Amino acid sequence: MSFKSLYLPLGMYALRLIGDVDEAEDAVQEAFLKAWQKIRQGVEINGFKAYIYRAVHNECVGRLRNSVPLAAIESVADISDEDIDTSERDAVLWTAIDALPERCRDIFLMSKRDGMSNAGIAAELGISVKTVENQMTKAFSRLREALAPERKVFFLPFL
Repeated sequence: MSFKSLYLPLGMYALRLIGDVDEAEDAVQEAFLKAWQKIRQGVEINGFKAYIYRAVHNECVGRLRNSVPLAAIESVADISDEDIDTSERDAVLWTAIDALPERCRDIFLMSKRDGMSNAGIAAELGISVKTVENQMTKAFSRLREALAPERKVFFLPFL
């Protein structure tokens, strides 16, 4: 496991805990920095993936202590295998969405993230509804292709 392969899933996990993108990124970076410092001091970390998820969890809880009531912190669940799987799935999905051509990605996000209708997207972008439909078909096709190896692990109802 490398920083590069863990960063986005850890960021998705931290974002679910904290709810703020900047704070989530800071928590992940701080957890990696602390792990790196321990390794440099000669501390052997067995099971690095589990260790770094726990470190991010602890960093997020620490940040929450400074900003939310104690009752809210106590409701932050402990790390489960499902949390890790979900964060990894989300990272794969967002990487695939990010790889879409810009216009296709914008139309896809306007539809799925923002809940806009095809007619609404067409009106906002000054294009035909048929163009929106074609771009959505293209997006679904490319996402299915990009996520094909992952399909056995999770189901995306809109794909």
